[in-house]
Amino acid sequence: MAQENIRNIAIIAHVDHGKTTLVDQMLKQGGVYRENQAVVDRVMDSGDLERERGITILAKNTAVHYNGVKINIVDTPGHADFSGEVERILKMVDGVLLLVDAAEGPMPQTRFVLQKALELGHKVIVVVNKIDRPDQRIDEVCDEVLELLLDLDATQEQFDSPTIFCSARQGISSYAPHVPGTDLKPLFDTIIEYIDPPKGDENGPLQVLVSSIDYNEFVGRIAIGRVERGVIRQNQEVMVCDYHDPEIKEKAKVVALYEYTGLGRSPIQEASAGEIVAFSGISDITIGRTICAPDAVEPLPFVKISEPTIEMTFSVNDSPFAGREGKFVTSRNLRDRLEKELLKDVSLRVTEQSADAFNVAGRGEMHLSILIETMRREGYEFQVSTPRVLTQEIDGKLCEPVERLVADVPEFAVGSVIDKINQRKGELMAMNPVGDRMRLEFLVPSRGLFGYRSEFLTDTHGEGIMASRLETFAPLKGEIDRRKTGSLVSFETGEAVTYGLYNAQERGQLFIGAGTPVYAGMVVGICSRNEDMSVNVCKKKQLTNTRAAGSDDALRLTPPRVMSLEQCLEYLADDELLEVTPQNLRIRKRILDHSERMKALKGKG
Repeated sequence: MAQENIRNIAIIAHVDHGKTTLVDQMLKQGGVYRENQAVVDRVMDSGDLERERGITILAKNTAVHYNGVKINIVDTPGHADFSGEVERILKMVDGVLLLVDAAEGPMPQTRFVLQKALELGHKVIVVVNKIDRPDQRIDEVCDEVLELLLDLDATQEQFDSPTIFCSARQGISSYAPHVPGTDLKPLFDTIIEYIDPPKGDENGPLQVLVSSIDYNEFVGRIAIGRVERGVIRQNQEVMVCDYHDPEIKEKAKVVALYEYTGLGRSPIQEASAGEIVAFSGISDITIGRTICAPDAVEPLPFVKISEPTIEMTFSVNDSPFAGREGKFVTSRNLRDRLEKELLKDVSLRVTEQSADAFNVAGRGEMHLSILIETMRREGYEFQVSTPRVLTQEIDGKLCEPVERLVADVPEFAVGSVIDKINQRKGELMAMNPVGDRMRLEFLVPSRGLFGYRSEFLTDTHGEGIMASRLETFAPLKGEIDRRKTGSLVSFETGEAVTYGLYNAQERGQLFIGAGTPVYAGMVVGICSRNEDMSVNVCKKKQLTNTRAAGSDDALRLTPPRVMSLEQCLEYLADDELLEVTPQNLRIRKRILDHSERMKALKGKG
């Protein structure tokens, strides 16, 4: 039986194509706000990190009412590293809005999420956004979307998807490409007419598939999912089961039940098939489990989440400065925090390597760096190693992950981008002009992209856009040179002084300024040669009684290079670690003692 007054949709798109801005306008025009209510932009990006970086990291639910129909909306991340979020969220909805930028057209992540939606048989509404851009190319972009649907083996119905043209920032939409609308009514009407209402037997035994987990200090873990069958009620006795593990059958009780209304959750007494609900009271509930009626235990299959491709080692901080800045510094703190993250993030894997080191595997550098930054802000102090790719053995051959990289670059930078990608064992697959720019498509080993982003921005003078997603696994491509430079390593522990830094800056570019505490083995800069060099940045000037003209000139220091977390991870060499504390990021050598390090180096040679 269909619930005619409900529609469940997800908004999917490439990063920065305007999903969250569109949800903003849908909430405004769906009457969620009071007349005089103060409203922030991108209200769904509620995390500090999301607002700072301008990207969506976690999928979030909201709901608007239009003409007596409740539209449940899921705002999904657009970055390929968080695609685990998208894959599981698609199980909760019946249709998707595919948002495409009117100038950039479909990008790699658009392809990935659309493919997942088509596989599940969801109906698609194509929304061409940013039609007010001066460089828009609406007609070409519509053709590109049709080509993409053909390419992904869409059914005839999916291929004939309706197209809406809108400007999310202005809150307008229309049915015709070059006729600006006045509001989002055409979009709302299309959703109600085209997307199927959720189906489910209201009178059957209860079935709810848990697709997301939230956490609250007061009530503990909150499960979010769609009622597939039956009616869920507050204080109801239920059975928790798992499709992939038949042995799991636990009795539990739904203590509190909520529905999504606008930006918040409202407590309700019951919800029937088709509704997206949140409920608390089951302390160890995880994503992928099914809540059933005790007398009809029938678990629902859960989408298989793609495997991680990159791994890093998180370990307890053992540097001379350990424990000075962090609140949580022990291996127990680190283990508990990683286990807590596993409950929310289905595409993360954690394996214990030793008593104080854990291998953490994820979808990409961004996926893991967001976790590191979040932990750092919560007061954790730890060390991480260089990212490593996870290989697989396929037909007796060792294979590595290969990514499809799409780069949108100005014409003057095409040569240098192709050259750099070739050095990283990438292959050019396509090259098409887009306006006065070039769109290049490559297949590159994942490890070839480590540390490339900053080089790419330099080569394109900051004008290039690059995005990649996992394409396949292919046989190993051989050695790839990671870094052409060595490190400047502090020779002793102390405080960096201007005199020592002035002599060291001739050797390369420094990361620190005067007054920075350093320890022996800490990396203080980039060496201009292809080798590590020990420098004494704590060295003070010898004071004598004699004065000579010119010897007391002011020492001018070049401003140090301050690196972000991603840049530090990109810079790391295999014999280096990144020390992460709430206040500082320090790169250090694995072996801090200079003579021990030299012995280890000679032993290798």
